[in-house]
Amino acid sequence: MNPKCLIIKKKLRSFNKKINVEGDKSLSIRWLLLSSQAIGVSRATNLLKSEDVYSAIKCLKKLGVNIKFFKNNCYLEGLGINGFKFKKNLVLDAGNSGTVGRLILPLLIKSPYKIKIIGDKSLSKRDFSRVTEPLSRIGVKFFPSKKKNLPIYLLGTDYLRPINYFENRGSAQCKTCIMLASLNTPGEMRILAKKSRNHTELMFKALKIPINIKNVNKLDFIKTSTPKKIDKFNLNIPGDISSSAFFIVLTLLSKNSKIILKHINLNPSRLGIIKILNKMGAGIKLKNVINYNGENCGDIHVKSVKNFKSINCPSYLNSSAIDEFLIIFLVAAKAKGISYFKHLSELNQKESPRLKLGSKILNMMGIKTKLTKSSIKIYGNPSLELNKNYQIKNYFKDHRIMALCTIAALTLGGNWKIYDPESIKTSFPSFLKILKNTLGAKIN
Repeated sequence: MNPKCLIIKKKLRSFNKKINVEGDKSLSIRWLLLSSQAIGVSRATNLLKSEDVYSAIKCLKKLGVNIKFFKNNCYLEGLGINGFKFKKNLVLDAGNSGTVGRLILPLLIKSPYKIKIIGDKSLSKRDFSRVTEPLSRIGVKFFPSKKKNLPIYLLGTDYLRPINYFENRGSAQCKTCIMLASLNTPGEMRILAKKSRNHTELMFKALKIPINIKNVNKLDFIKTSTPKKIDKFNLNIPGDISSSAFFIVLTLLSKNSKIILKHINLNPSRLGIIKILNKMGAGIKLKNVINYNGENCGDIHVKSVKNFKSINCPSYLNSSAIDEFLIIFLVAAKAKGISYFKHLSELNQKESPRLKLGSKILNMMGIKTKLTKSSIKIYGNPSLELNKNYQIKNYFKDHRIMALCTIAALTLGGNWKIYDPESIKTSFPSFLKILKNTLGAKIN
């Protein structure tokens, strides 16, 4: 395979397979961060070995945390709450990961020295004021104080104070940032938040970290406070539904095909893609569902579908499908009628301006779209087949753009040249291996 670009000239043949995808990225990063605050050696099985997760590991190692791998297990020796070994002139590199960049900050809020936080070119364009502003209210100092982007400097303090925080974006990162800050902040942190991923809340409950959650006018009212300690904990991490999404759509759009995705994280706050696609006629089924440490896990059964319905997508599903909308757009391109997705400005806060780039790629494929800053109308074509030459480059090395185009090539046809394929290692290193070795895709 050419390390600079993928060449795809043939659609994928029919298949009937069972596959596993790599560990859930959200759980992998949260396990690393929280186990670093625990006492003793914690173990994670099936930790995602992606670039984003390795960014978290590198940051923690710089803070004195001992982390080792043995076979499919990761062992982390926790230092306890506020146990990091802070040094002068420390630089932490979050790479491409907004989750790492934003969620490492609340664990640094007692640092006696300035810590520099940096990221790659893409991450350095993303908004960090959404977490630095509330952390400043807690007592943390940032330099420059009003700067929205990386690099930034953080200086902690022993004089921290709890705050009342309103999270109105539906961002799990922002909510989690304040929850993690409560580990070091005396008193009770109060958070009123729009519905979003609740992995952190479930992990807090499993670890017996003081937390109370109530539903208030369709918002989550969360109260957290400092635990005396966090005990070491082991976690078997289920597969990532965001990674599964590409194989779900690959199967739906392929002829006479079936797939079973085994032991996937089926947290209700992540099932937006299943609900949206089923509204469009996908008929996806969830089986063998169990509860493990508060998280639902199970198998996803998918079959090919000949005809899709368009959708006026309900906005309440946005936060539970925010990382999957690009691949959902591909199904909308094959649906009968006009699909409408709105209130998606958060898509442009990801690794790339995904709403804009998604529209551009659909247009390149001959699909008409109408785009605003926060919405897209997709004029579907059920008979869509591609037979031209397509080049994908200059997409900010966004792993989901790369995967979207790969699935489009394997299901719709055409001659594709996709640059920067290494970008997929950000979240799903085995993506191409599964396509080639398990499903028989012809990719050069």
